[in-house]
Amino acid sequence: MSDLHIRCATPSDIDAVLRFWREAAEGTSISDDHDGVARLIARDPEALLLAEREGVLVGSVIAGFDGWRCSAYRLAVHPDRRRQGVATALMEAVEQRFLSLGGRRVDAMVLEANERAHHTWASAGYHREDHWRRWVKAL
Repeated sequence: MSDLHIRCATPSDIDAVLRFWREAAEGTSISDDHDGVARLIARDPEALLLAEREGVLVGSVIAGFDGWRCSAYRLAVHPDRRRQGVATALMEAVEQRFLSLGGRRVDAMVLEANERAHHTWASAGYHREDHWRRWVKAL
């Protein structure tokens, strides 16, 4: 994995990230647009982590921290790069970010139907909490 480079996204990455998510991410979000990602980067420049190999985007994850809760979203690895340690490296980077900020627990948002992701998160030591449900309302 020494050729894998993980870095924080910049505003110039937004269009490439959106294209990447259309190809590599499961599901969509109401915030999957240029303005949504721009707001994320402006508010927390270290939240959107990108994994690159030879300058090519191969993975991403959002590591959001509000001062109390650590939240991981949008873990995605390009289909041709899966099972090569990209997700593991991104999750390790997320955990290091949260530890450096004083975080104590990570909540990962994982689509219910995404069995592949369930295995990925479980192999990294995460477990499902069935007593919680996410309640949402579009604004």
